[in-house]
Amino acid sequence: MSSNTSFFGDLLTTIADRGRALLDRNSRVSGATRAATLIERCESLLSGRGEASGVALATDILDRYARMKTGERIALFEALAETFGPDRERLERAIASYGRTGSDAAAAELHLASEPRRQELFRRFNLAPGATLSLVRMREHLMDAMVHRRDLAAVDRDFGHLFSSWFNRGFLVLRRIDWSTPANVLEKIIRYEAVHAIRDWNDLRARVDSPDRRCYAFFHPALVDEPLIFVEVALTKDIPGAIAPVLDQTRAPLEPEKATTAVFYSISNCQRGLGGVSFGNFLIKQVVEEISREMPALTTFVTLSPVPGFRAWLDGERKAEASPAITAADREALALLDTPDWAEKAEVRDALAPVLGAAAAYYFLVARTSKGKPVDPVARFHLGNGARLERINPMGDLSAKGIAQAAGLMVNYRYVLADIEKNHEAFAGKGEVVTSPAVKKLLKADTSRALVPVP
Repeated sequence: MSSNTSFFGDLLTTIADRGRALLDRNSRVSGATRAATLIERCESLLSGRGEASGVALATDILDRYARMKTGERIALFEALAETFGPDRERLERAIASYGRTGSDAAAAELHLASEPRRQELFRRFNLAPGATLSLVRMREHLMDAMVHRRDLAAVDRDFGHLFSSWFNRGFLVLRRIDWSTPANVLEKIIRYEAVHAIRDWNDLRARVDSPDRRCYAFFHPALVDEPLIFVEVALTKDIPGAIAPVLDQTRAPLEPEKATTAVFYSISNCQRGLGGVSFGNFLIKQVVEEISREMPALTTFVTLSPVPGFRAWLDGERKAEASPAITAADREALALLDTPDWAEKAEVRDALAPVLGAAAAYYFLVARTSKGKPVDPVARFHLGNGARLERINPMGDLSAKGIAQAAGLMVNYRYVLADIEKNHEAFAGKGEVVTSPAVKKLLKADTSRALVPVP
């Protein structure tokens, strides 16, 4: 894959270098990076030029963009939103024609006319060498701007629309990450790990080079050494309830042939600019197939997942005058969370564990967003993939991050291959949460609803 991509990239670079000689270098603001100049060049790129000059112009635009300051980038995004939408005259003619004839040809023209011009502009940007990664970074800048500029949402939707096609599952390549992986990729694994920070190279080696550990990542041919998403896997004999033993570098490694359980304990998206493009569901399913072929003795596939929104939700319920999620006795017990260093005291952990377990059952099985979805984003991801909620683990992550985000809570989602499609349909179609009997027992009888127990 890398040799073909390198050849193609070199070819584009050669075309771009030759094409630069064809560009008009007598621009009134030659060498400047102001947005107005860039907008003019965008119009020139859209107007249609020869292949060499088109590649060169796209390269020049992206080079200029890379040197822009934040304000200049926002000015460009404003122009993309305001002046690079659909050609209104063409669209009005197409609407009128389709209204008169209703023909297939008129429908096709209406479809073409309704596409914003910026989508074709982005496609032409992508002619430049290395442009795909540059466009992913451009969208990251746009996402930063959208914190205060929601009027730029149309530009973001067009990026998302194109990226969904460009990063289609058919283009993705699964690669195992191990100690022989090039150092520049390993460095990115350290940097992009978003769930359980990798402290140093020794920590990384324990995760990718131990016989009972695996790491897999999706790559795209246009981003050869840039992982899109990766998953870390532990091979164990049992379903773990806490992350510390999994990450313990001093543990005795398990011989892979003795493992019966594959634990997905960290899934990290690497490219923020590809937000909204789904990789995780494909990754988990393909990794299950991969390690099942390697180790047929594996019978159980589970996650050990964080619960990033639980503490904030629980604090909100505690502040409310009345909450269906917690009783007065629960509220009194949960006050222990406010004591310093509570996680270091065994008696406090023992007192909190059952109360946190019951509250978590309500959080997962009853609490809903305004759109009727489970509150927890990780739950929405795994349940939407067809997993079932297997077990709630109070005190599963007693790191500072785990306590701040989830009061130490972690959960296991289980992937049973024969049930994935059925579970997915139950969740997607009816909003039902497929759960184990153990989790359902944690929920008070008067709050139980929309549950699908697993025998």
